[in-house]
Amino acid sequence: MPLTAQLAEAFAAIVGTAGLSTDPGDLAPHLTDWRQRYTGRAQALLRPASTAEVAAIVRLCHQHRIPIVPQGGNTGLVGGATPDGSGAAVLLHLGRMNRIRALDALGNTITAEAGVVLATLQDAARAAQRLYPLSLASEGSCTLGGNLSTNAGGTAVLRYGNARELCLAIEAVTPDGQVIGSRDGRLLGLRKDNTGYDLRDLFIGAEGTLGIITAAVMKLFPLPKAQVTGFAAVRTPQAALALLERAQAACGSTLTAFELVCEAALELVEKHYPGNRYPLGVRTPYGVLLEISDHENAAHATRLFEGLLEDSLEAGLIEDAVVAQSIEQSRALWSLRELISEAQAAEGQNIKHDISIPIGRIAAFIESTDAALAAAFPGVRMINFGHLGDGNLHYNVSPAPGQVPADFLGQQAAINRLVYDAVDAEGGSISAEHGLGQLKRQDIRRYKSPGDLALMRVIKTALDPLGIMNPDKVL
Repeated sequence: MPLTAQLAEAFAAIVGTAGLSTDPGDLAPHLTDWRQRYTGRAQALLRPASTAEVAAIVRLCHQHRIPIVPQGGNTGLVGGATPDGSGAAVLLHLGRMNRIRALDALGNTITAEAGVVLATLQDAARAAQRLYPLSLASEGSCTLGGNLSTNAGGTAVLRYGNARELCLAIEAVTPDGQVIGSRDGRLLGLRKDNTGYDLRDLFIGAEGTLGIITAAVMKLFPLPKAQVTGFAAVRTPQAALALLERAQAACGSTLTAFELVCEAALELVEKHYPGNRYPLGVRTPYGVLLEISDHENAAHATRLFEGLLEDSLEAGLIEDAVVAQSIEQSRALWSLRELISEAQAAEGQNIKHDISIPIGRIAAFIESTDAALAAAFPGVRMINFGHLGDGNLHYNVSPAPGQVPADFLGQQAAINRLVYDAVDAEGGSISAEHGLGQLKRQDIRRYKSPGDLALMRVIKTALDPLGIMNPDKVL
């Protein structure tokens, strides 16, 4: 339904004049996704400041059949928070809902609203001598609601799990405007609550298609006494897997992160961010960034880490290695990893694949799929990196040197098919942590079972029979 003057007044009555805009300049930053692959249109930008305001907005939209596209930090990579081109939707931006409602240091929980920026959550936990372990390259702008809606993973999944595993409870608004999961803003962050269907997990990872997460109770952990970061040069993904096995045996649960990065990715970072330098004298086709978090002391952590690397050098698994000796050096190592996506964007168009593979099959997948892509699309360059410890690989394809960007993107469907068929053959998933959004909503029909898809549609229809919640995403 078009946004009439009467409807605009009704929305303004809910969110106030500061929370409503139809100005094209205000809307523009919210209409294009982070990768600049999708641009849509919207009737209005709504910025509620409370769960009650979200619920009132949704009830009004439900009454008038107005589509709603929820948005947080707009850092998604699959177009999940971008409206379509019809201009029928309203954008519901949750940035004003940025309060931390409670922090229970003894119970190791933090209760926060959906618009709280990830880095703010981390800082609040640290101030209470606690760790909030979710860590992403976009943590300075992505928000809790977006993290939960996409079931974000990041670099510490190996030790702490993804967003779903970190979440104890959610508050959400259903497509007809009901508030679930809390009473008067009070969420129960219980670690045991066996009282029926797990409604929380329906909303986590649903990308706003079943309702809008407005707040959540998240797990905290004791702040480690020490963290040690290192970088090791390896010749092959198979060597990296052998190093992973050795690291898990030597370090146990202290192993927090284990990131695989290819040499081509590091070269892009050095090219576009020249202040970042490769940390070793020897360069190999791949490197591993690894980190342990220790609850004894820095000396114990360093001995454990250095012992692992020394043994791995003697065994011929790694060619060289460096251990960060300061917080600044640790940040410099992480910067090499976290700037890869930005460096790719600066280099130009690329075709991204956020996939998960059974860990033991990753090396074989890379070898065979790299070769298949090289044969089918001569000259393309592979930028492979990701969270090797949990099987999540960012398997990205860049154009051949000199290739016209439009010609390269014209090959996207064929490249995707080749990669996704290879993923499926290995028993993997075509979306590990980015979601489906607009980008993969058609592809998933080929790789998810008909029964799974049918049940997903039943759930969508039951909760959102009018189809107003983030339409044309996921399904």
